[in-house]
Amino acid sequence: MNDREKSLIEECKQGDIESFELLIKDHQQMAFNIAYRMLGNIEDARDASQDAFIKIFKNIKNFKGDSSFSTWMYRIVSNTCLDELRKKKKHHNYSYDNPIKTEDGEMSRNIPTVENTPEEIINRKESQKLIQNALNKLSDQNKAVIVLRDIKGFSYEQIGEILNCPEGTVKSRISRARVALKTILVKDMELFNNDYVKI
Repeated sequence: MNDREKSLIEECKQGDIESFELLIKDHQQMAFNIAYRMLGNIEDARDASQDAFIKIFKNIKNFKGDSSFSTWMYRIVSNTCLDELRKKKKHHNYSYDNPIKTEDGEMSRNIPTVENTPEEIINRKESQKLIQNALNKLSDQNKAVIVLRDIKGFSYEQIGEILNCPEGTVKSRISRARVALKTILVKDMELFNNDYVKI
């Protein structure tokens, strides 16, 4: 943690909102990306990110500096997403096939892509759809470790700090989660290919 970050944290503890905005500025995109991968759609990711930022601001007085600020922040983001997943679990899984309902009506989900050719765009969208749908079928804990390790690239130590569990537990969870994800992806690919052949 650098001196600027320490200074901003101290100012945040005094209730300075401008300092808080500066403090989280560099971490906002990563927080949103974690929420998006864990929750599966943009609206829920935005809501969860905002909820997490409110919790971070309210609880920053409790930040002791035992871990880095970013690790502490991502723990709150991850826990907020896990809480949201538990709430929604009783209702339904997310699907990219269904439109998003907004106050202005319905809109389809778009996955941003940097590819140019139609074939590359289609392949990329289908791959992302399959991966996100497979992630949504994982248990909440398995989804969290896959997102943090394989999608966002956190170290085992960082994930342990974020999820508040020993590094050995993180490694075993990741191992189990990867097996579960692979099983789901293989099954989903078979279904996708069978449907494609029927068309």
